[in-house]
Amino acid sequence: MHIHDSASPGRAAAPGGPGSTLAGTGGENHAGRPHPEHVVLDIGGELGALIVHTDAAMLGAEVEISPTGEDGRRSHKDVLQREINGRPAYTAVFDKVSEGSYTLWVNDEPRAREVAVTAGAIAELDWR
Repeated sequence: MHIHDSASPGRAAAPGGPGSTLAGTGGENHAGRPHPEHVVLDIGGELGALIVHTDAAMLGAEVEISPTGEDGRRSHKDVLQREINGRPAYTAVFDKVSEGSYTLWVNDEPRAREVAVTAGAIAELDWR
């Protein structure tokens, strides 16, 4: 994945758009279009990021994340189509993730446990 530096320290840009439906879009299917824009990842201090790479079959799927041992405390991102090196890529991007260990969920089932996120870094999972 190509990461771009931005003007602010502790921020990095990754290919794609935000991982959740934008407010005020009038019900637009956010996952229904490619996302060529970049995502700015707010990392540093105690925060890291996690990028989950999937195959096209997961386009639009909701991936949930919860701190290890706190299965009921979840947030989510959608798998969106982005572009990496000129090719379609299907990713869920979690930013502002506190350093620690996490469980990832799909369809209310745990898909990965003990996923480590390090402050100031971008962790990646490959589910392709």
